Amino acid sequence: MSHRSRKRFGQHFLHDEAVLQRIVDAVRPAPSDLLLEIGPGHGALTEYLDGLPGRYVAVEVDRDLIPFLKARFANVELISADILRVDLSSLFEAQKWRVVGNLPYNISTPLLLRLLEHLPSIRDMHFMLQREVAGRLSASPRSKAWGRLSVLVQYHCEVEQLFDVAPESFDPAPRVWSAVVRLVPRHDKIRLISEEAFATVIRHAFSQRRKRLSNALQLLAVDWEQAGVDPGQRADELSVAQFVALANAMSDPAS
Repeated sequence: MSHRSRKRFGQHFLHDEAVLQRIVDAVRPAPSDLLLEIGPGHGALTEYLDGLPGRYVAVEVDRDLIPFLKARFANVELISADILRVDLSSLFEAQKWRVVGNLPYNISTPLLLRLLEHLPSIRDMHFMLQREVAGRLSASPRSKAWGRLSVLVQYHCEVEQLFDVAPESFDPAPRVWSAVVRLVPRHDKIRLISEEAFATVIRHAFSQRRKRLSNALQLLAVDWEQAGVDPGQRADELSVAQFVALANAMSDPAS
């Protein structure tokens, strides 16, 4: 089709058939599945997935692509909208959905954070991301990539970085490598008293990541003894469980 990629949408269209097949093999859609694709673009992945899930919904922000997609994929329910503005509660309707997509860099973090709010309605997520972002999602403590996003996502999900994708697999080719990741909501999460306290602790800790926690969290009422965390440590040294302990020690009325 004749369509120029738009920089404001961060469009890089995947065309590598081997990569597309690897994504399908990773997702393994079934006739009983409810599948949401974010950003179908020219429909390269849609073509591989069409007809496999029981219900297929795709959200595309570029209105110029909608007529082409509608003509090509009669079985796909197309929504012409910005995924960040779609009413996900109404779309998901408390059912278990599978989510896939090639996410532009400019929306990947806010979209991931938004999807975390709807995990009860999500079975799993498979995303193409910039490799740097994928590395942050799957990072470990004491690494440069370990940060706020790592902690938040890993508290809620099991993260698996599946494989890397070279720039030439896209048109136009991005300047960086990409990676496909799988996110599966956890069913064994550590007890957390307050999501708000958790987010606050992480934000303060990583806003001054090179400082001791006693300094970075000095504005918060943390009971260090209850938390069992050394206030001399730095944010990038702590595990997810330790951040939960800090949040619980801050928000527990007994602290």
